[in-house]
Amino acid sequence: MTFRQARWDEPLLWELAPPATAGPPPPPITGIPERLRRRRPLDWPELSEPEVVRHYTRLSQMNFGIDTSAYPLGSCTMKYNPKLSEMLARRAGVAELHPYQPASTVQGALEILWRLERALAKVTGMAEASVQPAAGAHGEYAALLMVRAYLRDHGESERRREVLLPDTAHGTNPASAAMAGFETREIRSRDGCVDVEALRAAVSDRTACFMLTNPNTTGLFETEILEIAQIVHEAGALLYYDGANLNAILGITNPGRMGFDVAHLNLHKTFATPHGGGGPGAGVLAASERLAPYLPIPRVRKVGRRFVLDYDRPKSIGKIKTAYGNFGLDLRAYAFLRYHGEDGLRAVARRAVLNANYLGHRLGSILPRPFRPLVKHEFLLSGAPLKARGVRTADLAKRLLDEGVHAPTVYFPTLVDEALMIEFPETESRRELDQFVEAFRRAATDSSERLKAAPTALAVGRVDEVRAARELRLSRKDLVAAPAEPSPPTGGPPRSAGIGPEPKS
Repeated sequence: MTFRQARWDEPLLWELAPPATAGPPPPPITGIPERLRRRRPLDWPELSEPEVVRHYTRLSQMNFGIDTSAYPLGSCTMKYNPKLSEMLARRAGVAELHPYQPASTVQGALEILWRLERALAKVTGMAEASVQPAAGAHGEYAALLMVRAYLRDHGESERRREVLLPDTAHGTNPASAAMAGFETREIRSRDGCVDVEALRAAVSDRTACFMLTNPNTTGLFETEILEIAQIVHEAGALLYYDGANLNAILGITNPGRMGFDVAHLNLHKTFATPHGGGGPGAGVLAASERLAPYLPIPRVRKVGRRFVLDYDRPKSIGKIKTAYGNFGLDLRAYAFLRYHGEDGLRAVARRAVLNANYLGHRLGSILPRPFRPLVKHEFLLSGAPLKARGVRTADLAKRLLDEGVHAPTVYFPTLVDEALMIEFPETESRRELDQFVEAFRRAATDSSERLKAAPTALAVGRVDEVRAARELRLSRKDLVAAPAEPSPPTGGPPRSAGIGPEPKS
């Protein structure tokens, strides 16, 4: 018998075994109503449980994960998820709760949500907080609905239709503003921060709010934030805080002290809960006193010694999710907060800032840094020297995969030529940082040919990402039915590497 390990050509399940329909049909099952019976047989392979488990385990061994390597994704704060938090969330009394159980049967869960929201309100310096949103962008959209409701109550919703955004904004900011019915206008940066004079010229009686994160996506702290808040508020508008970068200021300062009116946070960034992959998300809305009445319903409220879900909030924007929050992730975040406490949160921020500045100093000798060297939790490099050699930032990122490390964020923010955005949170040791520096140095100084060919050591090599986005193949049948890719004509332009626009004929 040959024992198989993870390999690069792991077959599809259907290639491991033929569909079950190839053999004799299974015996009929009695007692199923006719309207619930399938009209056609399932096209599933005939495999045992161990075969299926081993297949997916081999696939997992071919992938990056936070338990196997660091994720230096700037703007995303990809922290290691503590196993203690995972253990708590998987206890039967937590994992088996149903979101529609009567409040009387989930008093412990409601108390944890109540305590978490109060802690998050304190962390953000806001009057109230809610863990109702499903994730960051959902919280962002809900915050803009709160802004719209506030303006409506003050008779200004028809006039104030414009949302201002810095050119360093996350891409979800303009998308959320448009979904909430606003127009958007971009404010230019100066040396990586908001150009205050450009902001002053842009605000008007049409301005609904200014959306900003601080520190921003260049890794810099907006030192003029109090003046920015004054400009926005004197114009009668509101100030919104994108909490993606809160990790850099935990326990040191907060959005409330800076003058923000409403904020969204990501539990899966700052508070070390699982992140992304299409799985569970958890967002937070925090609001100042004047916007707190507009938070979505229900709200967890303490009445005597009991906890209830309060729907009696006449100014609320309403219900934004079928169930209250995502309790498994909320519990993980609550454990993170209780474990660290106020002093521990300050240590988290300081270590994250130290990691970023140490790594930025070392990598700055390999590629240029576009802005001032002192940063907060993340920093930017420019791959412009690579472009002079005929390669691009994306080639370097793919070459890093061959070094066994995850690539940083590339091409964001767009105001930096061939940008790389790098963030190692506080959970990474100096040893990890030094290993990344050496891997980065090897990749950046490698030959142009090897950079353009990377990755060569992974399950999948260089792919055409533009074509993949335009010609989606989402199932096995799509792959089987896809025609063979035609070869480019001899002497013609090269096929797109998958980054940027297609070459023009």
